Amino acid sequence: MTLAAGVVEGVEMRRVVVVGVTGAGKTTLAAALARTLNIPHIELDAIQWRENWAKAPLDEMLAALAQQTAGPGWVADGNYPKLRPALWPLADTVIWLDYSLGLCLWRVLWRTLRRVLSKELLWGVNRETIRNTLLARDGLLAWAVQTHGRYRREFEELMRGDDYVHLRWVRLRTPREAKRWLGYISAAKKPDPMMESGPGGRGGTRTPDLTDVNRAL
Repeated sequence: MTLAAGVVEGVEMRRVVVVGVTGAGKTTLAAALARTLNIPHIELDAIQWRENWAKAPLDEMLAALAQQTAGPGWVADGNYPKLRPALWPLADTVIWLDYSLGLCLWRVLWRTLRRVLSKELLWGVNRETIRNTLLARDGLLAWAVQTHGRYRREFEELMRGDDYVHLRWVRLRTPREAKRWLGYISAAKKPDPMMESGPGGRGGTRTPDLTDVNRAL
């Protein structure tokens, strides 16, 4: 099922996967959505990367993923096709940040400069450098160029295919659209004084329906 944005009437997002090309802002949106929904945020990069940019073995990644997705709700961010067979069957919603290549490249450049200057420690084990991120043939800048079109085709096929028909898709094409969508979800989760809740009768949380969400965008 594909939606312009939002949730199906009477159904809340509880197990969400956020995907998109490098630099789209998957982690930022996933963390914000997790806070809004009051559920854990799972960063797939943190499951994969070890010290000195060594990759964890697949069996260890799958074990960590199984442990972190055992709860009733979570928001996971990252593409990771090798984890998809274990992760996507558990999810109810996919958020696809389908942004332009130019925007993603600019974000990678700006994010890298910020991380290098601040000496930010990623996942407690690694730091980015100009060389390994922007200048290397296998760096993030080159990776974004190489995979932008491929991921767009791949997600289009997955969205329309039969492998994950249980998933609801939210395709967001610009940061402004993503901000408006997240703002709407945040507003919809606030207590509604007109709804009954508990023995006193008032103050519940409204679940937005599809008509509301499309109107918001």
